[in-house]
Amino acid sequence: MLIDTTLREGAQLFGAYFSMEARERIVSGLLSIGVDEIELGWVGQEGLDELVRAIGKRRGRTALSVWSPCREADIRKAAGLEVDRINIGVPVSDLHIRNRLRIDREGLLERLARTVLAARLLGMDYVSVGLEDLSRADPDFALRVAGLAQDVGAARVRLSDSLGLLTPVKTAQTVATFKKALTIDLAVHCHDDFGMATGNAVTALAGGADFADASLLGIGERSGIAATEELAAYLTLKEESHAYKVENLRDLCHFVSQAAGVPIPRTKAIAGKDIFACESGLHAHALSKSPELFEPFDPSRIGADRMVAVGGKSGRAAVAHALARRGLELPEQRLTVLVDEVRKLAWELERPLTEVELTKLVEN
Repeated sequence: MLIDTTLREGAQLFGAYFSMEARERIVSGLLSIGVDEIELGWVGQEGLDELVRAIGKRRGRTALSVWSPCREADIRKAAGLEVDRINIGVPVSDLHIRNRLRIDREGLLERLARTVLAARLLGMDYVSVGLEDLSRADPDFALRVAGLAQDVGAARVRLSDSLGLLTPVKTAQTVATFKKALTIDLAVHCHDDFGMATGNAVTALAGGADFADASLLGIGERSGIAATEELAAYLTLKEESHAYKVENLRDLCHFVSQAAGVPIPRTKAIAGKDIFACESGLHAHALSKSPELFEPFDPSRIGADRMVAVGGKSGRAAVAHALARRGLELPEQRLTVLVDEVRKLAWELERPLTEVELTKLVEN
């Protein structure tokens, strides 16, 4: 199941500032996709209470949550919000415990127990504890923290690879270890510093994790985290284990791109404009016969269009098919000449030809 944290992790992206209107539109889009949980922001964030009220009963089956540091004062603030879950962050590496919190391991355990108990006493039924910087922590101590969280009433433990250091293999091993030790829900939060976030998240879910964090376009601190659109599409179209409404993903990604000031590469998985574009002669010819030969799924499933163009890499079959789509057919000799002209012009322009440019070549 997916926890979308575009409005918490994503909002921490350098230079990203979401207006209230943008935040409401992102939530509406996520609700239409059917993500399982939306992390709306962090305790103390400006406008958070207003956003929660604006969503109201529109949430349907989607759970709403907020993030909080491991402090009782912040827990009390969170209790005043009409959300379903609270995600408490607690660092488990000695580097963070010592240099950031200025306490020792025993002090951390005491603080965690006190904070989770306070949350439960304040009526929060679903408390999630995020183990931050897990990949640099002492594994035995991290397990001890997770076990304590479970013992004092947490409903979920979230494993955070805060610096994106894990590989899929290591992720699978880590999930298996914690899954064996716990009876409560298990989630992962995978950063993308080495480009493995989505792969690690998929691996974690396949290995028994109940939830995976993600954000639209994968935006977040530094290189960001696993991408919502990639996970939702994979789980729906490839694994067929979920039924997210993936036809709405691309429009929402493009809105987030504009709102956050993050351009979408034209080859970006799921969201890019050219992911179903083809110029190569062999592939273009094959697509004309059987699209599934070189496409992982029908473009229409995600609201995309197939685009086949001729250019410097096109052969006779591809050019002939392009003409056939226009109801045209040329003799072999003229077709050979046209192929040469298509390649020549494409190399001069350094791109495939447009429909108008191809038509002009044919007319000439």
